[in-house]
Amino acid sequence: MFDERSLPANLAAVHDHHARGAVVLNVDSDFETLPPAVAEDIGLFVDRIDPVTYPAEWLPDDAPTPLSRLTGTTLVVGMPGDGTIVTTRQTDPPVVLVKKRAEGTPDDFLDHLLADALVRLGVEAPERALGFFGADYRRLDAAVREKGDGSPADAYQIAVALFDAWLGLHTRPVVTEWETAFSRLHAAWVDAGERLTDRLSTLPGAVARGEMTFPAATEYACGAVRHGLDLPAPFSALDTAAYREHGAEYAVEWAERTYAAL
Repeated sequence: MFDERSLPANLAAVHDHHARGAVVLNVDSDFETLPPAVAEDIGLFVDRIDPVTYPAEWLPDDAPTPLSRLTGTTLVVGMPGDGTIVTTRQTDPPVVLVKKRAEGTPDDFLDHLLADALVRLGVEAPERALGFFGADYRRLDAAVREKGDGSPADAYQIAVALFDAWLGLHTRPVVTEWETAFSRLHAAWVDAGERLTDRLSTLPGAVARGEMTFPAATEYACGAVRHGLDLPAPFSALDTAAYREHGAEYAVEWAERTYAAL
């Protein structure tokens, strides 16, 4: 199921600086959440496993099943929306998992994703969006459903996106300094950002015309935060020093104000 992945020199340097000791593993399948028995096999590559459990009272009663799993005692690795690379700090040392779908991905782009994952491991942050929001997750859920057409899945999508943007505010300054030292990784990061620019300015209009849901637009905009791109209102308020400093409280207040104005 797992085998250790070798890293090229530039990625190895990023690994040693930001996630020294982390184990990078290839996974021979794709997954959203690893089955518990499979996840436990990660123990063959690490010294210790310490599953993180979140209080059930942080969640509304109808929270999506994947979120509810986080309140149990089993090891939960991977969640919907994680993408090609999954990280976990529930092990000592931390682990980076590369899903099978990475096969066929251009080398530069995949290495960019791996570099981003390694830098994120170096940020002092909760493992999951639920840990980021804590008890305020209920407030976020209520804000998303205020108008009556939001769903628990919408709230989860918004939460993951907002957490992604907050992490991006911490990782972006690191990557912007790589232009000389890690030029290939920096160029891949720039290229990934340029692929997002075409739709950014049209996001509010797409939502207004019903061509895109607001959670999907938020996810798109929050991905752009990692690249320092110009965002339209109301998403521009997420690319600020205030959000980086105040975190979840700021994100919930943003969601409450934004959904109230929709």
